[in-house]
Amino acid sequence: MEDKNEGYKVKVNEFEFSFSYQQIAAFDIIRKSPYEFNLLKEHLSLNAVLTESDSSRKKVSIEMEGETFHIEIKDELDQMLENMGFNKASNKQIKEVKAPMPGLVLEIAVSVGQEVAAGDKILILEAMKMENSIMIHANAVIKRIAVVAGQAVEKGQLLVELE
Repeated sequence: MEDKNEGYKVKVNEFEFSFSYQQIAAFDIIRKSPYEFNLLKEHLSLNAVLTESDSSRKKVSIEMEGETFHIEIKDELDQMLENMGFNKASNKQIKEVKAPMPGLVLEIAVSVGQEVAAGDKILILEAMKMENSIMIHANAVIKRIAVVAGQAVEKGQLLVELE
């Protein structure tokens, strides 16, 4: 049975789709320029133009056949964080950042006393052979860093305390 979080969840305007890694790999997309793409599907050719991009929030807008599509992409880590309730963190004061999964701390991008804003990278956690940037979801001040680079962590382990 395939894990429902395996792959990507894509929201296009108000519609949601799920794609496995294999489905994404099978897409026939040709990059014509940094902002122009050609998609081939069932012998139909479509041209798409990237009109907006916010990589930190994984949102893009494309124009295709005269219509604009607003797209939000959630990978496996985003889905896991959402399931753990981290997507709702901006509505409440958070005091701790915990590891969303077991892994190895590769890099710490903050220091004690540093002010961070929503979307700032706190650290990089290697898990499942992928480097995952752990971001802060609300403005805060770093009170204490509970891990060091090179340290293995368990799911739920405290990474950073916030003021």
